[in-house]
Amino acid sequence: MSDVQYAEPDNLAGVFDALERYGEEARLLAGGTGLVNLMKQRLVQPGALIGLRRIEALRGVSRQDGALRLGAMATHREVETSEVVRAAAPLLAETYRQVATVRIRNVATVGGGLAHADPSQDPPVALVVLRARVVLTSKDGTREIPIEEFFTDYYETAIAPDEVLTQVLVPPQPAQAGAVYLKFLPRTADDYATVAVAALVELAADGETCRDARIALGAVGSTVLQATAAAAALRGQRPTPEALREAAEQVRALVDPVDDYRGSAAYKRDMAVVFTRRALEQALARARDGAR
Repeated sequence: MSDVQYAEPDNLAGVFDALERYGEEARLLAGGTGLVNLMKQRLVQPGALIGLRRIEALRGVSRQDGALRLGAMATHREVETSEVVRAAAPLLAETYRQVATVRIRNVATVGGGLAHADPSQDPPVALVVLRARVVLTSKDGTREIPIEEFFTDYYETAIAPDEVLTQVLVPPQPAQAGAVYLKFLPRTADDYATVAVAALVELAADGETCRDARIALGAVGSTVLQATAAAAALRGQRPTPEALREAAEQVRALVDPVDDYRGSAAYKRDMAVVFTRRALEQALARARDGAR
């Protein structure tokens, strides 16, 4: 790696000053599990790194006005083990628990992973299903955007050059809903998935009708994909096995996978249908059992 300038401010004002000082040459450094690898492969060669580890305001997991607040520098392991997360949005804890290995989860951060914007990562899929919002801050103020609008393309996001991802806000899961995150790993636990699916099924008061359904898929497109047509087909209906199969089949036309060593595009398309059906079945079972 080439020599780079390094700054490590202890507050956000210092980060904004460093971004202004170094301009397009700068990259923010959180956990480093993604960025350092890109630098080693010479896919990214920043002239300056701005470390965020000393900024206390970016840390922690808490409740804020009824929603979960995930600080950008909270680690994957913190989210996985947080009792606050498990109580409000167990799908999130379940998903972060499936990221790579404990060694990686102890270092990788919530904000760093999202800013990395690899569509094969696990957390974005669950966050889309949970309707999370990303908070972006600059010296001029703060803005919130839905997470599905945050990812714009492969490895690209809506973060402006002068902005920092400071936190993620996640509404609690609906009380009568079941949710699950599934992924197919053909190789080792720390590899990316061939296909990943998060599904949420919320039952109406009668316990038999689907009030709401949400489905998101990862690793099968340039960003996380929302299966809106499949979800719409279940709303207001009895989620019979046949209805779940028909809904899952609709993702076949949605996904846009590529051939690689994890499988052919055709194989991944088939697996997307299979894992969507399985995710819906398991989410429905959890909703019926009263487990979230």
